[in-house]
Amino acid sequence: MKNSADRPRTLRRELLVAAAILQDARGRVLLVANDWGRRGRVRYTLPGGMVEPGETIPDALVREVREETGLVVRSVDQLAYVAQVEDRRKRERTIAMAFTASWDGLLNPRDPDGHIVEARFFDAEEVAERLSTHLPLAEPLLHYLETHEVGRFYAYTSWSTPGQPI
Repeated sequence: MKNSADRPRTLRRELLVAAAILQDARGRVLLVANDWGRRGRVRYTLPGGMVEPGETIPDALVREVREETGLVVRSVDQLAYVAQVEDRRKRERTIAMAFTASWDGLLNPRDPDGHIVEARFFDAEEVAERLSTHLPLAEPLLHYLETHEVGRFYAYTSWSTPGQPI
């Protein structure tokens, strides 16, 4: 019989996230700088966000990219990877799906939540540097940029530990 320490605690919440891998003509990747707590602690991510109730994942991706960057997604092309993070400390599960997409427009972030403080294209080395403290953001994206292999799944037990590609 398992003791209570062996049993997983009930999740407080589950998050479904749609993210876009947008590249410019030079192959640089668009990252947005988020200041979620509005305390000056900025974290870079791909543009994207929560899938709202009643919204499809592609619709959420289009909406979030528009809000966070001002760009218009012309097409959601393919699923690049999925990353699942089981954050036991917060009792949260995040499932993030990253898609390649084509886009039009000029960068002009108008985030209605006020969390986005910058949107800019970075080369792969700069992407690695900006995402270095959040492995579930860095590892799958850098692997995709290097290999263009699609459809991989990554599992993480926290936001700071290496994952397991499957």
